[in-house]
Amino acid sequence: MMKLHTALFAGLLLLAPSIHAMELPQHNAVPGGVAVIALKYQGPLAPTVSYRDKPVLVTQANQRWYAIVGIPLSAKSGDHNLMIETQGPALQTSFAVTGKTYKEQRLTIKNKRKVNPNEKDMTRISRESKEIKAALANWQDELLANSLRLNIPTEGPLSSPFGLRRFFNDQPRKPHSGLDIAAPTGTPIKAPADGIISASGDYFFNGNTVFIDHGQGLVTMYCHMNSIDLATGTQVKRGDIIGTVGATGRVTGAHLHWGVSLNNVRVDPVLFVPELQKQQSAQ
Repeated sequence: MMKLHTALFAGLLLLAPSIHAMELPQHNAVPGGVAVIALKYQGPLAPTVSYRDKPVLVTQANQRWYAIVGIPLSAKSGDHNLMIETQGPALQTSFAVTGKTYKEQRLTIKNKRKVNPNEKDMTRISRESKEIKAALANWQDELLANSLRLNIPTEGPLSSPFGLRRFFNDQPRKPHSGLDIAAPTGTPIKAPADGIISASGDYFFNGNTVFIDHGQGLVTMYCHMNSIDLATGTQVKRGDIIGTVGATGRVTGAHLHWGVSLNNVRVDPVLFVPELQKQQSAQ
């Protein structure tokens, strides 16, 4: 690990609410959002940054280093700490998170077992949960994506935004951790950036699912698919077809649930897609 002098870290991090480099996601330091933080460090090698004891994606744009931090939906308002490890004592700095209230969504699920699973279902769900968590928590040092700006993976209207407080058959469940895109069964799903198919499977709630690992803790997830076209371990390029939209798992109709995970935290995919940001601004 390179040696970083303490003097370089005096006032090390600046929040970057306006980033002109197109390869960076939108800064939105709220629960479920992303903090894009410029580092006051000019060295040739990336510094090592962590948040809540998890490694953070660090990338270079416009000849500056940036930490790209995923903020969990459970995060409280106030100052949050980042750690920078050096050969000397670890350094600490903070960034501010502001609160956000997400809307409610109430859905009626006809298959009652998808809301209240039986004992056999719970055994399956427990096993699958470990696989899903492992795929989302994976870390590889190299950032494979040639940009942190992602393409929309399929065509269709946005049916359920990120962060909704969800009720299935009037029973509260976890907030919506992805973005739903309504599309007919069989609609192609394309990789939003370069990566590797790190895992796939048919899961009780998520149905046919694919995970693409883009490196440095950036993982995208595709749920309720009709078909999966590529095997685990396949390297994909932006625009490659990975499968098709379907209605498998717990659904009310055909759609793609698209999730983005950053430092093992589920964040709003819109922050990575300029086209969707423009749509929201126009509303």
